[in-house]
Amino acid sequence: MDLLYDHLVRARATGAVFARTVAEPPWGLRLGGSIQLAVHTVVRGRGYLWLDDPEHAVELLPGTVALVRGGPDHHIGHEAGAACLGPEEFRARYPHADPGDNPQATVFLCGAYQFSGDVGGGLLDALPQVLTLSAAIDDPLRDAVTLLSRELVGTEPAQQLVLDRLLDLLLVLAIRSDFRRSATAPRWYRASADPRLRAALQAIHENAAHPWMVPELAALSGLSRAAFARTFREALGQAPMQYLSEWRMTLARDHLRADDLSLAQIASAVGYGSPFAFAAAFRRHHGEPPGTWRQRERAASNARLLTTHPSS
Repeated sequence: MDLLYDHLVRARATGAVFARTVAEPPWGLRLGGSIQLAVHTVVRGRGYLWLDDPEHAVELLPGTVALVRGGPDHHIGHEAGAACLGPEEFRARYPHADPGDNPQATVFLCGAYQFSGDVGGGLLDALPQVLTLSAAIDDPLRDAVTLLSRELVGTEPAQQLVLDRLLDLLLVLAIRSDFRRSATAPRWYRASADPRLRAALQAIHENAAHPWMVPELAALSGLSRAAFARTFREALGQAPMQYLSEWRMTLARDHLRADDLSLAQIASAVGYGSPFAFAAAFRRHHGEPPGTWRQRERAASNARLLTTHPSS
């Protein structure tokens, strides 16, 4: 197991391809900032993507993949600053999926991702607001885009399953490519490439419930206790036990938010010997007991659902 895999699995990301569009100029699409992560790629032609200011638009050409984090609305158009329609009106105006022989037609794909919990939120926070990646001819990103486009042309059995998997693949390749080249990639990602820390980090993430102590983690790393603690703090910005505690609290919050596990079960899952020890640690981190935190989070989640899907 590697740490990026661990984060992606725990984030429980769910994707849905919601558009393969063929549009002739003039055209423009506006997408709301409530989408946690949008994925865009142009298969044929070109488009421009921008947030609030069209002067800072980025050009999308075939082989380019753009990821846009939630927050402000974003826009895609045949030119920067083009008038943009909302998704429903846009689909009504551009219902055709076949570009035919029109050389001016642009074919582009839009997808959306929802991430779960604090692990997913941490992944999103590590990405820039807008990330664009240009795939070389031999880049797997380009292959994924090609397969996704081909699958969207027709209607085949189990198509949605194929689309979900291809969108998963596109997302993972894009995130991996960004983290590999970015100076602002998460510290845990950069540290996981350090042979002095890799084994200890993997052990913490594979088994947060284990009663880890610095000497045991140092032994896994082949370092003395002092050398391991110093190297770990330099790479992660915190001591090993502080990192372990923060990771346990992250997992605990996701359990409290998403599961029906009892506090005793969560305590056991994240490395505390009793629900009382877990509750005390949680209160130190969050200023309230885990049961109270769970009730408040679930009430807030239900309120958001009612706002998003009001009853008729």
